[in-house]
Amino acid sequence: MAQIEGFEIPEDLYYDVENHVWVKLVDGEALVGLDDVGQYLARRIVFVKPKPPGTHVPRGEALAMLESVKWVGPLPAPLTCTIVEVNQQVLKRPVLINQRPYEAWIVKIRPEKLEEELKLLVTGSQALEKQREDILRRGVKRRR
Repeated sequence: MAQIEGFEIPEDLYYDVENHVWVKLVDGEALVGLDDVGQYLARRIVFVKPKPPGTHVPRGEALAMLESVKWVGPLPAPLTCTIVEVNQQVLKRPVLINQRPYEAWIVKIRPEKLEEELKLLVTGSQALEKQREDILRRGVKRRR
């Protein structure tokens, strides 16, 4: 796992860097969550309201609404999908997103246009480069 200005960035995930959403592919499905930079910018997450399983969500539309002490906004779908499962632990304890952003997935999805849309996300060294650009542009630095 790489670190950029104190933020953890796993290189094996896919990212929608602009929206600070991560994707982990698992057996034809994917886990989706808020990355380390996103949780830091939002501050302490206090409420998560995902759309229910079975809901079709086009890429860019909200998978869930997140509320923090500083911000309320959507978690946009990084891929066109159907929601398969909601992480009940995160519903009960939203602060898990802040404490362990890459373990505290929010929804599990079944992507519908995986090959086509995965090309729109970044991973590996390209993800690190894009994350670094975003962190520097925002002027954020995290001290651990």
